[in-house]
Amino acid sequence: MAQFIIDRSDLDFVLFEKLKVQTLSNTDEFSDFNQKVIEMVVTEARNLAIKEIMPTSKIGDIQGCRFENEEVILPKEFNHVWKLLRSGDWFVPTAKEEWGGQNMPKSVALAARDYINGANIALFMIAGLNHGAGCVIERFGTKEQKNLYLKKINSGKWATAMHITESESGSDLSRISTMAEPKSDGTYSLSGSKIFITGGHHNLTENIIHLVLARIKDAPEGSQGLSLFLVPGYHVDDKGGCGKKNGIVCTGIEEKMGLHGSPTCSVSLGSTQECLGTLLGEKNKGLFAMFSMMNDARLLVGSQGHASASSSYLLALNYAKTRVQGSIPGIEQANSNNNQIPIIDHPDVRRMLLTMKAYTEGMRSILFYIAFCQDQKKVTNDESEKETFQNLIDFLIPIGKGYVTDRTVEVCDMAIQVFGGYGYTKEYPVEQILRDVRITTIYEGTNGIQAIDLFNRKLTMKKG
Repeated sequence: MAQFIIDRSDLDFVLFEKLKVQTLSNTDEFSDFNQKVIEMVVTEARNLAIKEIMPTSKIGDIQGCRFENEEVILPKEFNHVWKLLRSGDWFVPTAKEEWGGQNMPKSVALAARDYINGANIALFMIAGLNHGAGCVIERFGTKEQKNLYLKKINSGKWATAMHITESESGSDLSRISTMAEPKSDGTYSLSGSKIFITGGHHNLTENIIHLVLARIKDAPEGSQGLSLFLVPGYHVDDKGGCGKKNGIVCTGIEEKMGLHGSPTCSVSLGSTQECLGTLLGEKNKGLFAMFSMMNDARLLVGSQGHASASSSYLLALNYAKTRVQGSIPGIEQANSNNNQIPIIDHPDVRRMLLTMKAYTEGMRSILFYIAFCQDQKKVTNDESEKETFQNLIDFLIPIGKGYVTDRTVEVCDMAIQVFGGYGYTKEYPVEQILRDVRITTIYEGTNGIQAIDLFNRKLTMKKG
């Protein structure tokens, strides 16, 4: 199963020959990450993914999540994997060391994440949110908020959830109605409800820190009146310990086509008891802060897509090499297997495999180039170069999410076609991969919204 996530030689080609990420070790920022260290990091992630995480994917699909007495219960095997992710510091390896990270280049972290993602995207959808939340808190949080939350989030001791969608607003964030009432002690009392919240509740951690978009009383109408709040599932004392339960509760989980191991929750704030949170960033500028997390989540979704497409391609390739069936009319075959041939020799199967390979390699190149631009922006001292790299990142994010996941669905669908009737059964994993990854074209902004973003905002920004 080692090659059924990403072929290591393909990954090494992009890292070391195409992008030459090992040259980052020539900078002060990433001096520890020479090629030998990078290879070691990727190898460790690969081994963890194959030996420990991959077996839990099928378990999560079969057992799914259970909602009982306002609690969301995940398969017990997920708890073991979560502990392994924690012990290896795989949650936010790109964070600064002072906040519990490894200061790892984003391109290297992406290589590791692709293996972990591909092994169980349902589980890593929950774990992967910690990265975006940690970055938002580090950038916009007060000193007190950083001290209380950052290390615990970056280490995976606590999980996070991103609360945006409401039943009446959908993707139109200007219609968000969740309210925040200021209190005399500087906190806010929140009331409202959210839907489709990934990891909105589960039993993997002792606390979940919710980042909630809401509207402060008397704030301007529309999206310009939204603010962002940190809302802990359990109140946090001055020393970072968990206290009483906060008034944010899960009211149910969605029964989904795929990603059965990832809880997608409906959540109520302030309905059973007061729900308290603290402002993260400036008033009425919550959308700006949230989008820094959402952009990270969009790249996570792109990574999910790429890992799934790569898995599907490699599974189909292996099957096509070993499945013997039929012959090519007019061509004499060696007298073996009653003149049957491997299906990879059939022109239509070869066409599908070549298409899958081309798409997958294109996805990998796009995503790793975005990550490498993020690294280059971090190491350069030239402000104009920083701006150039940020322009490239902004421009490519909707492509890295939208184009990649559109092609992913095609690749995973073709994998089922290569397997034929067996591909439509649960005997092989390609049917689960397609069910799991189908949502990637929808969440974190549908791909139609990504197209609007690219055409209306990115192509016109800074006068083109």
